[in-house]
Amino acid sequence: MDVNAERGNGLHTATATVSLMKKTPYWTHHGGEKSHTHHTGNTHNFINQQTQQAGVRDKHTYRTGEVFTYLSCLSYGQPVSNLGLRCSGLFWNCNRKKLKSTSKYIYQTLFLNGENSDIRICALGQEWNLHKVYLCQSGYFSSMFSGSWKESNMMVIPLEIPDQNIDTEALQVVFGSLYRDDVLIKPSRVVSILAAACMLQLDGLIQQCGETMKENVGVKTVCVYYSSASIYGLDSVMKKCLEWLLNNLMTHQNVDLMKELGVDVIELLIQSSDLFVMQVEMDVYTALKKWMFLQLNPSWDGPIKQLLADADAWLCKCRTEMGEEEPFLKAEDGAPFTPVFRHVRLQYIINDLASARILERDNILPPDWLTSVYKSQWFAMLRTEHDNDNGPQDANKEEFESSSMRCGRKLTKDGDYCWRWTGFNFGFDLLVTYTNRFIVFKRNTLSQPCGGAVSMQPRRHLAYRLRLASFDNSGKLVCSRSTGYQLLTLEKDQEYVVMNLDSRLLSFPLYVCCNFQYTSPHMDRCPDSPEPESSARSVS
Repeated sequence: MDVNAERGNGLHTATATVSLMKKTPYWTHHGGEKSHTHHTGNTHNFINQQTQQAGVRDKHTYRTGEVFTYLSCLSYGQPVSNLGLRCSGLFWNCNRKKLKSTSKYIYQTLFLNGENSDIRICALGQEWNLHKVYLCQSGYFSSMFSGSWKESNMMVIPLEIPDQNIDTEALQVVFGSLYRDDVLIKPSRVVSILAAACMLQLDGLIQQCGETMKENVGVKTVCVYYSSASIYGLDSVMKKCLEWLLNNLMTHQNVDLMKELGVDVIELLIQSSDLFVMQVEMDVYTALKKWMFLQLNPSWDGPIKQLLADADAWLCKCRTEMGEEEPFLKAEDGAPFTPVFRHVRLQYIINDLASARILERDNILPPDWLTSVYKSQWFAMLRTEHDNDNGPQDANKEEFESSSMRCGRKLTKDGDYCWRWTGFNFGFDLLVTYTNRFIVFKRNTLSQPCGGAVSMQPRRHLAYRLRLASFDNSGKLVCSRSTGYQLLTLEKDQEYVVMNLDSRLLSFPLYVCCNFQYTSPHMDRCPDSPEPESSARSVS
Protein backbone atom coordinates (compact mmCIF):
# COMPACT_ATOMS: atom_id res chain seq x y z
CA MET A 1 0.00 0.00 0.00
CA ASP A 2 1.22 3.51 -0.73
CA VAL A 3 1.18 5.25 2.62
CA ASN A 4 1.28 8.71 1.04
CA ALA A 5 -1.87 7.92 -0.91
CA GLU A 6 -3.75 7.50 2.35
CA ARG A 7 -2.51 10.73 3.94
CA GLY A 8 -6.00 12.01 4.71
CA ASN A 9 -7.15 8.87 6.49
CA GLY A 10 -5.20 8.32 9.69
CA LEU A 11 -7.26 5.35 10.78
CA HIS A 12 -6.79 3.50 7.49
CA THR A 13 -3.07 4.26 7.43
CA ALA A 14 -2.56 2.98 10.98
CA THR A 15 -4.35 -0.22 10.06
CA ALA A 16 -2.07 -0.63 7.07
CA THR A 17 0.93 -0.13 9.33
CA VAL A 18 -0.22 -2.90 11.66
CA SER A 19 -0.68 -5.22 8.70
CA LEU A 20 2.95 -4.62 7.74
CA MET A 21 3.97 -5.52 11.29
CA LYS A 22 2.01 -8.73 11.21
CA LYS A 23 3.61 -9.73 7.95
CA THR A 24 7.29 -9.52 8.91
CA PRO A 25 9.13 -8.56 12.15
CA TYR A 26 11.66 -5.80 11.67
CA TRP A 27 14.83 -7.70 12.48
CA THR A 28 14.18 -10.19 9.63
CA HIS A 29 14.97 -7.37 7.20
CA HIS A 30 17.92 -5.89 9.07
CA GLY A 31 20.56 -8.57 8.97
CA GLY A 32 19.21 -10.79 11.73
CA GLU A 33 21.40 -10.89 14.81
CA LYS A 34 23.79 -8.17 13.68
CA SER A 35 21.11 -5.53 13.25
CA HIS A 36 19.37 -6.68 16.43
CA THR A 37 22.56 -6.20 18.43
CA HIS A 38 23.00 -2.76 16.92
CA HIS A 39 19.67 -1.63 18.35
CA THR A 40 20.20 -3.22 21.77
CA GLY A 41 20.03 -0.69 24.61
CA ASN A 42 19.89 2.27 22.24
CA THR A 43 16.74 1.88 20.17
CA HIS A 44 15.63 5.48 20.63
CA ASN A 45 18.97 6.85 19.43
CA PHE A 46 18.72 4.63 16.38
CA ILE A 47 15.31 6.05 15.51
CA ASN A 48 16.49 9.63 16.08
CA GLN A 49 19.34 9.05 13.63
CA GLN A 50 16.89 7.73 11.05
CA THR A 51 14.49 10.65 11.46
CA GLN A 52 17.33 13.17 11.18
CA GLN A 53 18.49 11.56 7.96
CA ALA A 54 14.96 11.91 6.63
CA GLY A 55 14.96 15.63 7.43
CA VAL A 56 12.52 15.38 10.32
CA ARG A 57 13.46 17.62 13.26
CA ASP A 58 10.49 17.07 15.57
CA LYS A 59 11.34 15.29 18.81
CA HIS A 60 9.11 12.49 20.08
CA THR A 61 8.97 10.16 23.04
CA TYR A 62 8.66 6.64 21.68
CA ARG A 63 6.67 3.89 23.28
CA THR A 64 7.36 0.23 22.76
CA GLY A 65 4.60 -0.03 20.17
CA GLU A 66 5.85 3.02 18.26
CA VAL A 67 9.38 1.69 18.08
CA PHE A 68 8.27 -1.65 16.75
CA THR A 69 5.88 -0.18 14.17
CA TYR A 70 8.49 2.31 12.99
CA LEU A 71 11.16 -0.35 12.51
CA SER A 72 8.66 -2.63 10.77
CA CYS A 73 7.96 0.07 8.19
CA LEU A 74 11.67 0.73 7.72
CA SER A 75 12.03 -2.92 6.82
CA TYR A 76 9.83 -2.28 3.78
CA GLY A 77 11.94 0.65 2.61
CA GLN A 78 9.37 3.29 3.49
CA PRO A 79 10.98 6.71 4.21
CA VAL A 80 10.32 8.30 7.58
CA SER A 81 8.33 11.11 5.99
CA ASN A 82 5.87 8.53 4.67
CA LEU A 83 5.04 7.58 8.22
CA GLY A 84 3.40 10.95 8.79
CA LEU A 85 6.12 12.60 10.85
CA ARG A 86 5.67 15.82 8.87
CA CYS A 87 1.97 15.59 8.14
CA SER A 88 -0.90 15.41 10.57
CA GLY A 89 -3.28 12.53 10.92
CA LEU A 90 -0.77 9.69 10.31
CA PHE A 91 1.11 7.33 12.63
CA TRP A 92 2.83 9.69 15.07
CA ASN A 93 -0.42 11.62 15.56
CA CYS A 94 -2.80 8.66 15.47
CA ASN A 95 -5.19 8.20 18.35
CA ARG A 96 -4.36 6.40 21.58
CA LYS A 97 -6.63 3.51 20.71
CA LYS A 98 -4.45 2.42 17.80
CA LEU A 99 -1.28 2.70 19.88
CA LYS A 100 -2.83 0.42 22.44
CA SER A 101 -3.74 -2.05 19.72
CA THR A 102 -0.12 -2.07 18.58
CA SER A 103 1.09 -2.61 22.13
CA LYS A 104 -1.35 -5.48 22.63
CA TYR A 105 -0.16 -7.10 19.41
CA ILE A 106 3.47 -6.89 20.51
CA TYR A 107 2.64 -8.28 23.94
CA GLN A 108 0.70 -11.20 22.49
CA THR A 109 3.00 -12.02 19.58
CA LEU A 110 6.43 -11.43 21.02
CA PHE A 111 6.00 -12.01 24.75
CA LEU A 112 3.19 -14.52 25.16
CA ASN A 113 3.86 -16.43 21.93
CA GLY A 114 7.64 -15.87 21.98
CA GLU A 115 7.91 -15.42 18.19
CA ASN A 116 11.39 -14.67 16.82
CA SER A 117 12.89 -15.09 20.30
CA ASP A 118 16.68 -14.84 20.41
CA ILE A 119 17.18 -15.69 24.09
CA ARG A 120 15.68 -18.00 26.69
CA ILE A 121 15.51 -17.12 30.39
CA CYS A 122 15.17 -20.00 32.87
CA ALA A 123 14.18 -19.33 36.47
CA LEU A 124 12.22 -21.05 39.24
CA GLY A 125 11.49 -24.04 37.03
CA GLN A 126 9.99 -22.04 34.16
CA GLU A 127 11.26 -20.70 30.83
CA TRP A 128 10.58 -17.48 28.95
CA ASN A 129 11.39 -17.04 25.25
CA LEU A 130 12.30 -13.36 25.07
CA HIS A 131 14.25 -10.80 23.03
CA LYS A 132 17.47 -9.03 23.95
CA VAL A 133 16.32 -5.69 22.53
CA TYR A 134 13.47 -5.66 25.06
CA LEU A 135 15.45 -7.14 27.95
CA CYS A 136 17.97 -4.31 27.64
CA GLN A 137 15.39 -1.95 29.12
CA SER A 138 16.42 -3.66 32.37
CA GLY A 139 19.63 -2.38 33.92
CA TYR A 140 20.38 -5.93 35.04
CA PHE A 141 20.27 -7.40 31.54
CA SER A 142 21.75 -4.33 29.87
CA SER A 143 24.90 -4.73 31.96
CA MET A 144 24.92 -8.47 31.34
CA PHE A 145 24.74 -8.16 27.55
CA SER A 146 27.01 -5.15 27.07
CA GLY A 147 29.91 -6.27 29.25
CA SER A 148 32.39 -9.12 29.04
CA TRP A 149 30.16 -11.50 30.95
CA LYS A 150 29.86 -15.03 29.59
CA GLU A 151 26.07 -14.60 29.43
CA SER A 152 26.43 -11.94 26.72
CA ASN A 153 26.89 -14.69 24.12
CA MET A 154 24.60 -17.32 25.61
CA MET A 155 21.25 -18.22 24.06
CA VAL A 156 19.92 -19.81 27.25
CA ILE A 157 20.48 -18.00 30.55
CA PRO A 158 19.70 -19.64 33.91
CA LEU A 159 18.63 -16.88 36.30
CA GLU A 160 19.35 -17.30 40.00
CA ILE A 161 16.63 -15.85 42.26
CA PRO A 162 18.07 -15.18 45.73
CA ASP A 163 15.03 -13.21 46.95
CA GLN A 164 12.27 -15.38 48.43
CA ASN A 165 9.69 -12.68 47.70
CA ILE A 166 10.07 -13.33 43.96
CA ASP A 167 7.92 -16.04 42.39
CA THR A 168 7.11 -17.10 38.82
CA GLU A 169 3.96 -14.96 38.72
CA ALA A 170 6.00 -11.88 39.60
CA LEU A 171 8.59 -12.69 36.93
CA GLN A 172 5.78 -13.12 34.39
CA VAL A 173 4.49 -9.62 35.18
CA VAL A 174 7.94 -8.03 35.19
CA PHE A 175 9.09 -9.63 31.92
CA GLY A 176 5.73 -8.77 30.36
CA SER A 177 6.09 -5.13 31.40
CA LEU A 178 8.99 -4.83 28.94
CA TYR A 179 6.59 -5.51 26.07
CA ARG A 180 3.65 -3.28 26.95
CA ASP A 181 2.84 0.30 27.88
CA ASP A 182 0.67 -0.28 30.95
CA VAL A 183 0.99 -2.81 33.76
CA LEU A 184 -1.84 -3.57 36.17
CA ILE A 185 -0.43 -4.27 39.64
CA LYS A 186 -2.70 -5.87 42.19
CA PRO A 187 -2.17 -4.66 45.78
CA SER A 188 -1.93 -8.28 46.93
CA ARG A 189 0.90 -8.95 44.43
CA VAL A 190 2.79 -5.68 44.64
CA VAL A 191 5.52 -6.87 47.05
CA SER A 192 6.55 -9.79 44.82
CA ILE A 193 6.52 -7.59 41.73
CA LEU A 194 8.54 -4.93 43.54
CA ALA A 195 11.12 -7.52 44.55
CA ALA A 196 11.48 -8.73 40.96
CA ALA A 197 11.60 -5.17 39.59
CA CYS A 198 14.37 -4.25 42.05
CA MET A 199 16.39 -7.32 41.09
CA LEU A 200 16.11 -6.50 37.37
CA GLN A 201 16.64 -2.76 37.98
CA LEU A 202 13.44 -1.50 36.36
CA ASP A 203 13.09 1.99 37.83
CA GLY A 204 9.77 2.79 36.18
CA LEU A 205 8.12 -0.36 37.48
CA ILE A 206 9.62 0.17 40.94
CA GLN A 207 8.07 3.63 41.03
CA GLN A 208 4.70 2.23 39.94
CA CYS A 209 4.87 -0.38 42.69
CA GLY A 210 5.56 2.37 45.20
CA GLU A 211 2.54 4.37 44.05
CA THR A 212 0.35 1.26 44.25
CA MET A 213 1.49 0.63 47.80
CA LYS A 214 0.87 4.22 48.91
CA GLU A 215 -2.63 4.16 47.44
CA ASN A 216 -3.54 0.92 49.23
CA VAL A 217 -2.12 1.38 52.73
CA GLY A 218 -4.60 -0.06 55.20
CA VAL A 219 -4.90 -2.17 58.32
CA LYS A 220 -4.17 -5.41 56.40
CA THR A 221 -1.29 -4.06 54.31
CA VAL A 222 0.51 -1.39 56.33
CA CYS A 223 2.95 -3.69 58.14
CA VAL A 224 3.99 -5.77 55.14
CA TYR A 225 4.25 -2.64 52.97
CA TYR A 226 6.43 -0.90 55.56
CA SER A 227 8.70 -3.92 55.90
CA SER A 228 9.03 -4.32 52.12
CA ALA A 229 9.65 -0.62 51.58
CA SER A 230 12.42 -0.82 54.17
CA ILE A 231 14.04 -3.77 52.37
CA TYR A 232 13.84 -2.24 48.88
CA GLY A 233 14.59 1.37 49.79
CA LEU A 234 11.23 3.05 49.12
CA ASP A 235 11.43 5.88 51.65
CA SER A 236 8.23 7.56 50.48
CA VAL A 237 6.27 4.34 51.10
CA MET A 238 7.78 3.97 54.58
CA LYS A 239 6.78 7.55 55.36
CA LYS A 240 3.22 6.95 54.13
CA CYS A 241 2.91 3.82 56.26
CA LEU A 242 4.18 5.61 59.36
CA GLU A 243 1.73 8.47 58.78
CA TRP A 244 -1.12 5.97 58.55
CA LEU A 245 -0.02 4.25 61.75
CA LEU A 246 0.37 7.52 63.65
CA ASN A 247 -3.19 8.43 62.68
CA ASN A 248 -4.81 5.03 63.29
CA LEU A 249 -2.92 3.19 66.04
CA MET A 250 -4.93 4.88 68.80
CA THR A 251 -8.03 6.06 66.91
CA HIS A 252 -8.88 2.67 65.38
CA GLN A 253 -7.29 0.01 67.59
CA ASN A 254 -7.13 -3.40 65.93
CA VAL A 255 -6.04 -6.74 67.40
CA ASP A 256 -4.49 -8.12 64.21
CA LEU A 257 -2.54 -4.91 63.65
CA MET A 258 -1.16 -4.99 67.18
CA LYS A 259 0.02 -8.55 66.65
CA GLU A 260 1.90 -7.56 63.48
CA LEU A 261 3.61 -4.44 64.79
CA GLY A 262 7.20 -5.12 65.81
CA VAL A 263 9.24 -3.39 68.47
CA ASP A 264 11.15 -1.15 66.04
CA VAL A 265 8.00 0.27 64.42
CA ILE A 266 6.02 0.72 67.62
CA GLU A 267 8.97 2.54 69.17
CA LEU A 268 8.96 5.06 66.32
CA LEU A 269 5.25 5.65 66.83
CA ILE A 270 5.27 6.01 70.60
CA GLN A 271 8.09 8.54 70.68
CA SER A 272 6.47 10.78 68.05
CA SER A 273 4.58 13.93 69.02
CA ASP A 274 2.46 13.32 65.90
CA LEU A 275 0.83 10.23 67.43
CA PHE A 276 -2.92 10.80 67.31
CA VAL A 277 -3.66 10.12 70.99
CA MET A 278 -7.24 9.58 72.08
CA GLN A 279 -8.02 10.78 75.62
CA VAL A 280 -4.71 11.12 77.53
CA GLU A 281 -1.18 9.71 77.87
CA MET A 282 -2.46 6.97 80.16
CA ASP A 283 -4.22 5.53 77.11
CA VAL A 284 -0.87 5.27 75.34
CA TYR A 285 0.45 3.20 78.23
CA THR A 286 -2.69 1.05 78.18
CA ALA A 287 -2.36 0.45 74.44
CA LEU A 288 1.26 -0.64 74.95
CA LYS A 289 0.21 -3.02 77.71
CA LYS A 290 -2.29 -4.67 75.34
CA TRP A 291 0.27 -4.74 72.52
CA MET A 292 2.89 -6.40 74.75
CA PHE A 293 0.36 -9.01 75.86
CA LEU A 294 -0.44 -9.86 72.22
CA GLN A 295 3.23 -10.07 71.31
CA LEU A 296 3.77 -12.65 74.05
CA ASN A 297 0.42 -14.38 73.48
CA PRO A 298 -0.07 -14.32 69.69
CA SER A 299 -2.67 -17.10 69.81
CA TRP A 300 -5.08 -14.89 71.77
CA ASP A 301 -8.32 -14.53 69.86
CA GLY A 302 -11.11 -12.39 71.21
CA PRO A 303 -12.93 -9.06 70.88
CA ILE A 304 -11.02 -5.83 71.35
CA LYS A 305 -13.21 -4.96 74.35
CA GLN A 306 -11.98 -8.04 76.20
CA LEU A 307 -8.30 -7.43 75.47
CA LEU A 308 -7.46 -5.13 78.40
CA ALA A 309 -9.09 -7.37 80.99
CA ASP A 310 -7.22 -10.42 79.72
CA ALA A 311 -3.94 -8.47 79.60
CA ASP A 312 -4.40 -7.36 83.22
CA ALA A 313 -5.21 -10.92 84.31
CA TRP A 314 -2.10 -12.20 82.54
CA LEU A 315 0.08 -9.54 84.20
CA CYS A 316 -1.32 -10.47 87.59
CA LYS A 317 -0.36 -14.09 86.97
CA CYS A 318 3.16 -13.01 85.92
CA ARG A 319 3.59 -10.97 89.10
CA THR A 320 2.60 -13.96 91.18
CA GLU A 321 5.08 -16.22 89.41
CA MET A 322 7.99 -13.74 89.42
CA GLY A 323 7.40 -12.20 92.81
CA GLU A 324 5.86 -8.84 93.56
CA GLU A 325 9.17 -7.01 93.82
CA GLU A 326 10.60 -7.49 90.33
CA PRO A 327 9.18 -5.23 87.58
CA PHE A 328 8.14 -7.02 84.41
CA LEU A 329 10.59 -5.15 82.16
CA LYS A 330 13.44 -6.57 84.25
CA ALA A 331 12.31 -10.13 83.51
CA GLU A 332 13.52 -12.10 80.49
CA ASP A 333 10.15 -11.92 78.73
CA GLY A 334 9.74 -8.20 79.35
CA ALA A 335 13.26 -6.95 78.56
CA PRO A 336 12.73 -6.65 74.74
CA PHE A 337 9.91 -4.14 75.34
CA THR A 338 11.99 -1.77 77.45
CA PRO A 339 12.90 0.64 74.58
CA VAL A 340 9.22 1.12 73.77
CA PHE A 341 8.03 1.88 77.30
CA ARG A 342 10.94 4.32 77.64
CA HIS A 343 9.08 6.71 75.32
CA VAL A 344 5.87 6.87 77.35
CA ARG A 345 5.58 10.41 78.73
CA LEU A 346 5.15 9.40 82.33
CA GLN A 347 4.96 12.97 83.63
CA TYR A 348 1.46 13.17 82.14
CA ILE A 349 0.38 9.89 83.75
CA ILE A 350 1.49 10.44 87.35
CA ASN A 351 -0.35 13.81 87.38
CA ASP A 352 -3.58 11.79 87.78
CA LEU A 353 -4.08 9.78 90.98
CA ALA A 354 -6.00 6.87 89.47
CA SER A 355 -3.47 6.48 86.67
CA ALA A 356 -0.51 6.63 89.07
CA ARG A 357 -2.06 3.85 91.15
CA ILE A 358 -2.41 1.63 88.05
CA LEU A 359 1.28 2.12 87.24
CA GLU A 360 2.16 0.99 90.73
CA ARG A 361 -0.19 -1.99 90.57
CA ASP A 362 0.99 -3.24 87.16
CA ASN A 363 4.65 -3.18 88.21
CA ILE A 364 5.76 -3.16 84.59
CA LEU A 365 8.15 -0.22 84.88
CA PRO A 366 11.32 -0.16 86.99
CA PRO A 367 10.84 1.95 90.17
CA ASP A 368 13.75 4.24 89.35
CA TRP A 369 11.91 5.40 86.20
CA LEU A 370 9.00 6.62 88.29
CA THR A 371 11.19 8.09 91.01
CA SER A 372 12.98 10.39 88.57
CA VAL A 373 9.68 11.53 87.04
CA TYR A 374 8.13 12.26 90.44
CA LYS A 375 11.20 14.34 91.35
CA SER A 376 11.10 16.26 88.08
CA GLN A 377 7.39 17.05 88.40
CA TRP A 378 7.79 18.15 92.02
CA PHE A 379 10.44 20.70 91.05
CA ALA A 380 8.27 21.88 88.14
CA MET A 381 5.42 22.52 90.57
CA LEU A 382 7.70 24.42 92.93
CA ARG A 383 8.96 26.60 90.08
CA THR A 384 5.36 27.38 89.15
CA GLU A 385 4.42 28.32 92.68
CA HIS A 386 7.58 30.02 93.97
CA ASP A 387 9.71 30.93 90.95
CA ASN A 388 7.04 32.72 88.92
CA ASP A 389 7.16 30.16 86.07
CA ASN A 390 4.01 31.16 84.22
CA GLY A 391 4.65 28.82 81.29
CA PRO A 392 6.66 28.84 78.05
CA GLN A 393 7.19 32.27 76.51
CA ASP A 394 10.03 31.48 74.13
CA ALA A 395 9.98 29.23 71.09
CA ASN A 396 11.48 25.83 71.80
CA LYS A 397 9.94 23.54 69.23
CA GLU A 398 12.44 20.74 69.84
CA GLU A 399 11.50 20.56 73.51
CA PHE A 400 7.83 20.74 72.59
CA GLU A 401 8.12 17.82 70.16
CA SER A 402 9.86 15.58 72.67
CA SER A 403 7.97 16.31 75.88
CA SER A 404 4.58 17.94 75.24
CA MET A 405 1.39 16.52 76.69
CA ARG A 406 -0.57 14.45 74.13
CA CYS A 407 -4.35 14.19 74.36
CA GLY A 408 -7.39 13.88 72.13
CA ARG A 409 -11.15 13.61 71.78
CA LYS A 410 -13.57 12.04 69.31
CA LEU A 411 -16.58 14.10 68.24
CA THR A 412 -19.09 11.58 66.93
CA LYS A 413 -21.42 14.12 65.30
CA ASP A 414 -21.89 17.83 64.86
CA GLY A 415 -23.13 19.60 67.98
CA ASP A 416 -21.95 21.42 71.10
CA TYR A 417 -19.11 19.95 73.18
CA CYS A 418 -17.15 21.17 76.20
CA TRP A 419 -14.47 19.16 77.99
CA ARG A 420 -11.22 19.18 79.95
CA TRP A 421 -8.54 16.50 80.09
CA THR A 422 -7.90 14.91 83.47
CA GLY A 423 -4.78 15.46 85.51
CA PHE A 424 -3.03 18.20 87.43
CA ASN A 425 -1.60 20.78 85.02
CA PHE A 426 0.07 23.18 87.49
CA GLY A 427 -3.10 25.12 88.17
CA PHE A 428 -3.94 25.72 84.51
CA ASP A 429 -7.55 24.55 84.11
CA LEU A 430 -8.04 24.57 80.35
CA LEU A 431 -11.53 24.10 78.96
CA VAL A 432 -11.99 23.19 75.31
CA THR A 433 -15.25 24.00 73.53
CA TYR A 434 -16.55 23.02 70.12
CA THR A 435 -19.62 24.99 69.07
CA ASN A 436 -20.91 26.48 65.82
CA ARG A 437 -17.81 25.13 64.05
CA PHE A 438 -15.48 27.07 66.35
CA ILE A 439 -12.91 25.52 68.67
CA VAL A 440 -12.25 27.70 71.72
CA PHE A 441 -9.75 27.51 74.57
CA LYS A 442 -10.70 29.00 77.91
CA ARG A 443 -8.52 29.44 80.97
CA ASN A 444 -10.96 28.71 83.77
CA THR A 445 -10.36 30.23 87.18
CA LEU A 446 -13.61 31.41 88.81
CA SER A 447 -16.42 31.02 86.28
CA GLN A 448 -16.85 27.22 86.40
CA PRO A 449 -16.24 24.58 89.10
CA CYS A 450 -12.89 22.79 89.06
CA GLY A 451 -11.96 19.66 90.98
CA GLY A 452 -8.38 20.73 91.66
CA ALA A 453 -6.24 23.72 92.56
CA VAL A 454 -6.41 26.66 90.17
CA SER A 455 -3.69 29.23 89.62
CA MET A 456 -4.78 32.80 90.24
CA GLN A 457 -1.80 34.39 88.52
CA PRO A 458 -2.89 37.25 86.25
CA ARG A 459 -1.43 35.65 83.15
CA ARG A 460 -0.47 32.12 82.18
CA HIS A 461 1.35 31.00 79.05
CA LEU A 462 1.22 27.74 77.15
CA ALA A 463 2.53 26.23 73.96
CA TYR A 464 0.10 24.16 71.93
CA ARG A 465 -0.73 22.52 68.65
CA LEU A 466 -4.23 21.41 67.69
CA ARG A 467 -5.04 19.04 64.85
CA LEU A 468 -8.35 17.90 63.43
CA ALA A 469 -8.86 14.89 61.20
CA SER A 470 -11.53 12.60 59.83
CA PHE A 471 -10.93 9.23 58.21
CA ASP A 472 -12.65 6.89 55.79
CA ASN A 473 -13.30 3.21 56.49
CA SER A 474 -9.75 2.25 55.46
CA GLY A 475 -8.15 4.78 57.79
CA LYS A 476 -7.18 7.25 55.07
CA LEU A 477 -7.42 10.95 55.82
CA VAL A 478 -10.57 12.54 54.44
CA CYS A 479 -9.78 16.01 55.73
CA SER A 480 -7.35 17.53 58.22
CA ARG A 481 -6.46 20.89 59.75
CA SER A 482 -3.64 21.97 62.04
CA THR A 483 -2.83 25.16 63.92
CA GLY A 484 0.88 24.40 63.86
CA TYR A 485 3.08 25.16 66.86
CA GLN A 486 1.68 28.18 68.75
CA LEU A 487 2.43 30.22 71.87
CA LEU A 488 -0.58 31.60 73.74
CA THR A 489 -1.07 33.90 76.74
CA LEU A 490 -4.40 33.87 78.62
CA GLU A 491 -5.66 36.02 81.46
CA LYS A 492 -8.06 34.73 84.07
CA ASP A 493 -11.27 33.34 82.49
CA GLN A 494 -10.16 34.56 79.05
CA GLU A 495 -11.34 32.73 75.93
CA TYR A 496 -9.44 32.37 72.68
CA VAL A 497 -10.74 31.09 69.33
CA VAL A 498 -8.22 28.49 68.20
CA MET A 499 -9.80 27.42 64.93
CA ASN A 500 -12.72 28.42 62.72
CA LEU A 501 -13.85 25.50 60.59
CA ASP A 502 -15.33 25.50 57.11
CA SER A 503 -18.51 23.42 57.22
CA ARG A 504 -17.85 22.17 53.69
CA LEU A 505 -14.70 20.41 54.89
CA LEU A 506 -16.18 18.86 58.02
CA SER A 507 -16.78 15.12 58.11
CA PHE A 508 -17.84 13.25 61.22
CA PRO A 509 -16.74 11.52 63.34
CA LEU A 510 -14.14 14.23 63.85
CA TYR A 511 -10.96 13.54 65.80
CA VAL A 512 -9.34 16.32 67.83
CA CYS A 513 -5.73 15.88 68.89
CA CYS A 514 -3.81 18.40 71.00
CA ASN A 515 -0.27 18.84 72.28
CA PHE A 516 0.29 21.12 75.28
CA GLN A 517 3.21 22.43 77.30
CA TYR A 518 2.23 24.24 80.51
CA THR A 519 5.62 24.91 82.12
CA SER A 520 8.77 26.51 80.85
CA PRO A 521 11.47 24.01 79.85
CA HIS A 522 14.22 26.45 80.92
CA MET A 523 15.54 25.68 84.41
CA ASP A 524 17.40 28.97 84.75
CA ARG A 525 14.60 31.25 83.61
CA CYS A 526 14.69 34.72 85.11
CA PRO A 527 11.59 35.35 87.28
CA ASP A 528 11.46 39.03 86.32
CA SER A 529 11.33 38.47 82.54
CA PRO A 530 8.79 40.80 80.90
CA GLU A 531 5.40 39.63 79.70
CA PRO A 532 4.88 39.29 75.92
CA GLU A 533 3.21 42.19 74.17
CA SER A 534 0.66 40.14 72.22
CA SER A 535 -1.69 37.55 73.68
CA ALA A 536 -1.07 34.94 70.97
CA ARG A 537 1.89 34.20 68.72
CA SER A 538 2.52 31.78 65.93
CA VAL A 539 5.93 30.16 65.76
CA SER A 540 7.23 29.16 62.36
